[in-house]
Amino acid sequence: MTDDPFLAHRSLLFTVAYEMLGTAADAEDVVQETWLRWAALGAGARAEVRDPRAYLVQIVTRQALNRLRTLARRREEYVGEWLPEPLLTSPDVAEDVELAESVSFAMLTVLETLGPTERAVFVLREVFQSPYDEIAQAVGKTPAAVRQIASRASRHIAARRPRVRVSRAEQEAVVARFLAAVRGGDLQGLLDVLAPDVVVVPDGGGVVAAARRPIHGADRVAALLSGLARLAGELTATPVWLNGGPAARLDLDGRLDTVVSLVVEDGRITHVYAVRNPHKLTRVDEEAELSR
Repeated sequence: MTDDPFLAHRSLLFTVAYEMLGTAADAEDVVQETWLRWAALGAGARAEVRDPRAYLVQIVTRQALNRLRTLARRREEYVGEWLPEPLLTSPDVAEDVELAESVSFAMLTVLETLGPTERAVFVLREVFQSPYDEIAQAVGKTPAAVRQIASRASRHIAARRPRVRVSRAEQEAVVARFLAAVRGGDLQGLLDVLAPDVVVVPDGGGVVAAARRPIHGADRVAALLSGLARLAGELTATPVWLNGGPAARLDLDGRLDTVVSLVVEDGRITHVYAVRNPHKLTRVDEEAELSR
């Protein structure tokens, strides 16, 4: 491991920022701002920091909070449904169940329902197990106030968070059936692999064609997906791992068109998060480094 604490913890800092912001580009900006503040301390001052990890997490949290308040205004004006920026991850990320759940599309969309401070407290406490006094310094609250915020945020998330515990083998098998049906335009095959109450959440951002509202029900979703194979051009559907979970990329005539993150439960797909906004598809060819 490198002797430079910033480099040693860089993937952790990116993960904290990404879970707070939901966009990789903004997370990278926050990590860069954190490095500038760390470097500005000077070698002597850095050497005196007793817990560099905690110190750096505090800096990245403060910077992410500042950025999150700006992003909240931008997202109010977003066209259609807003989804996080997908990250290509290795299947190994799925082996850390808590990390995989924390960066999943399902969790990140739930985190969007929290206020900035609540989101920071929840992420630091529930995902990274930071002590209350460290979180308090990061968010500018007392430890007692942080405990109350953490309890309130946990109850809020518990009522909305998905609780899916499916083996990697089962996930891959279901995704393979799904992609085979999509490639072949197989309506019945899709009905067999989709849960009756499946939901598709599309994100075109007003840049490309996409529904402005979620699409509910296996019949509607299967009819939509079975029609993809009849699009002009050659459709390629490839399994990938995004945000620690099973997913697929859809290429049309050799160009990336859409990525879909899939939630599997009881052998069927219950949620499809479909990102079409091209501004959010710049990170799906390079594996992201995430850590806790």
